[in-house]
Order: sequence, then structure tokens, then C-alpha cells
Amino acid sequence: MSHHTTTFGQLLQLITRHEFEKWVKKHRGDAYSKGFSCWSQFTAMLFGQLSSQKGLRGIESGLSMNKNNFYHLGIGKVKRSTLSYANNNRPHQIYQDLFYSILGRLHGDKKKHKFKFKNPLYSIDASTIDLCLNIFPWANFRQNKAGIKLHVKLDHSGYIPSFVSVTDAKVHEMNAIREIPKKKGDIFVFDRGYNDYKEFSKYCKEGIYFVTRIKKNAVYQVLKECNVEKYEDIGFDKYIKMTGMKTGKECPQRLRIVESYDPETENTIVLLTNHFSWSPETIAGIYKDRWQIEIFFKTIKQNLKIKSFFGTSKNAVLMQIWIAMISFLLLKYLSDSSSSVWTVGSLMAVIPILLFMKKDIWLWLNKPKPMAESMFFSDGQMGLFL
Repeated sequence: MSHHTTTFGQLLQLITRHEFEKWVKKHRGDAYSKGFSCWSQFTAMLFGQLSSQKGLRGIESGLSMNKNNFYHLGIGKVKRSTLSYANNNRPHQIYQDLFYSILGRLHGDKKKHKFKFKNPLYSIDASTIDLCLNIFPWANFRQNKAGIKLHVKLDHSGYIPSFVSVTDAKVHEMNAIREIPKKKGDIFVFDRGYNDYKEFSKYCKEGIYFVTRIKKNAVYQVLKECNVEKYEDIGFDKYIKMTGMKTGKECPQRLRIVESYDPETENTIVLLTNHFSWSPETIAGIYKDRWQIEIFFKTIKQNLKIKSFFGTSKNAVLMQIWIAMISFLLLKYLSDSSSSVWTVGSLMAVIPILLFMKKDIWLWLNKPKPMAESMFFSDGQMGLFL
């Protein structure tokens, strides 16, 4: 590592300029740049995310205080008015494509999920980000409210998103789930808000598995009761057929319900699935692991700038969200690659301090905590992510 490369510069090295420029060229991002490139925009907004800035003024001031490091970042002077214009007018799709490009490389060396079966396991859920109707009128979804909705397909192999879409808050989750990529052998886990028996029938025909909670008013016929005496926290395991006037026609296939008791929460739930060879404990374990997507939403909302925005146009909001998702991927990569125990949250507590320090990020990450001891180290060589 060069003695003149900051931590922020090392983070930017995790993204190849060739890959970045490919997406800029595709969307003609620099067609009317007038000296302020998409790379400068991205670097400034990534700085805003990683340093937890509250607005464009903070980004401008924070970067100007470190202008001696601009050369190795590959940027020039950043003015908030120029950055604001770029956020409103440069296509946000540049950063959407960049997100998926980085994601593809992460998935190329991903971990395995904790279950014994080899099928890919995904959680699906959505989270609404409330906005002020007076400031974001384009995001209107109720009489006095505005908002956008983040739809995520979370891969349990490493707990990173494999698909993200951003819609108006008025778009129902079931409309979004139909757009999520699926293939034979996939296992999807979601809450009962996604219950759609037409979709369940389609999954059965296509060899796609699901685990969810059954609705309390579901009408069905029990075809078989399995012995669950050897399972401590399983109430029953039954094969059923839907007999409701509507659900019976929409999903004529045989299904399975499992009653599970969670001693930690002292809650009992009834789960619905179309998989018959797993033990009822595995079914319960899969649904319990769905909590990881709740942790994901909590992590990004607490640590990244996706609840308050630097611009009010739809393009500026979407651009900021996609760069926030890129920030998450970079931080997740750092935490997963470290030999010490780091989370995205713990990294975000210290990264703002380190951004313009000329220290080797890997030596720091791999030193054991407490953090006070890991703040000081000698320079070394940094390996490239991409």
C-alpha cells in the first residue's frame, strides 16, 4: 500500500474504475458532466454515507478539509450546488447496476447457510421509508403521507441481498414478489402478508419451496397426521388440502402445516410449507432464521443514510438509496473478510474516524479488539476486492 493512500482511498479500490465506467457509459452519465464526473459524484456521496453526513453542506465541508487527498481519490473540488445538480440529473441506474455488479462478485465467493440441505435459502420482505408529503409529493401513497418501499430478497448464505427493488410505498408486497427472480430448488421464507395461494400453486408446479405462517382463518382438510413425539417444541405436523371456496381452487396441491413453539419468545406459530421431506424442526428453524432480514433492515436504517435524504427529487432519492446499498456491501465485505469480529454496525462506529487516515485497513481490521488498541498499526499491503 502506498504511504499516501488513505483508508477511504483503499475502500474505493474495492471498486474497479473499468467496471464503474462501463455503467457510466451505458447510461451516458458523463454526457453533460461539465467537469464534475460521475466518479466525483459517487465518491462524494459514498463519503456522505460512510461519514454519516446530514446534508450536502457537510459533504462539501468534510471533503474540503481533506482536499490534499483528492488526487489519490481521483476527484476534484466538490461544491454542494454541483453535487445537488448531479444527484437530480445523473441517472440513478448507474449506481443500481454498480450495486449488482459488486453483488455478483460477492456471491461468487459466498458462504454456505447454516442448514444441512444444499438448496439456496432466501428471505423476502419489504420495509417502508416514510417521507414528508410536502417535500416529496411524487411519493404520495396515502391522504397525508408519502413514502417509498424497499423490497429485498436476502440470501441466507452470508446474509446479503441478492435482489433489491425500490418502489412507491403504495405498491403491494405481492406485486413486488412476483418480480423477484426464482428458480427450481429455491427455498423462500416470508411472513403471512405474502400469502397468495395462486403463487403457492405455481411454486409447487415449478419445484420452488416456501415456508410461511398460515393465516388464522385458513380453511383446510387434514389428510395425514405425523408422529411428533420425539420433537420437544413441535405441537403437530400435518399434511393438508385447502378447502376454502377460493383457496381450494387456487391451490389444489397437497401442503403441510407444522406447529412450532419458541421457548425464547414463548410464542406458538403454525407454519405452512410445500416441502415434505424435512423434519418439522428444520421447517421451524428455517422460519426462525427469517429474522435475519429484520436485522438487515434495522442495520441499514440505523447505520446508513436512507431515512433522511440530501435531495428531494425521485432520482436523487433513488441514487442515494443505491449508494447506501453499495456502502452496505463494502462494509459487509470488510466484516466478513476480517479475522476479528466486526459487524456493519461496529464498523460504522469507527470508519468515519479512519476515512482520511493513511493506515492499512486490513492490518487494522485483523487486529483484535479493544478498538483503542486497533487504531494504531503500521502500513502494509492491501489486497484488492475486485
